[in-house]
Amino acid sequence: MPAERPGGEPSKLAGVDEAGRGPLAGPVVAAAVILDPRQPIAGLADSKQLSARRREQLAGDIAEHALCVGLAVVEAGEIDRLNILQATLKAMCMAVAELLPQPTLVHVDGNQAPPLDLPVKTLVGGDRIDPAIGAASIVAKVHRDRLMLDWHERFPDYGFDRHKGYPTPAHLSALERLGPCPAHRRSFRPVNQLTLL
Repeated sequence: MPAERPGGEPSKLAGVDEAGRGPLAGPVVAAAVILDPRQPIAGLADSKQLSARRREQLAGDIAEHALCVGLAVVEAGEIDRLNILQATLKAMCMAVAELLPQPTLVHVDGNQAPPLDLPVKTLVGGDRIDPAIGAASIVAKVHRDRLMLDWHERFPDYGFDRHKGYPTPAHLSALERLGPCPAHRRSFRPVNQLTLL
């Protein structure tokens, strides 16, 4: 049952954020979260400022106490077809569509609003100032990290368990040595430079 504001109106503010815009490999993941004001969760913040263990703990708390959570994944091949911005906005729309009840207002981290048939407010740095966006940031990051561990099981030589697809020196070295695998985004430099050789 939806939480209520003091006036009796159901609280349906959703926070939306993504994980994985910058990596050379793996999906972009978006999450949408409607928090329950009756069950506040301490420690919600930008997922990048938290340890992996703390993110996992908070993701469990969010799953248990939020009114609802939506998750969406757009894989590397679709990122290549759409471009990373459009893939991210698509993932955000898909995550919001998963929410039941549907929100009446959506707060999105950043300055790009997904094309939703709902009122949307963008907040630069929103994952640090809006608890619902902070929750979405954590859920998206935890889910994406788990997906990258799956990729590591399939292609352990790239070290996806350590860098999660980001362009670290170790990842770039493996990419040069081995070439791209199915997890890699062919439209991203330096991956596309290797495929053009």
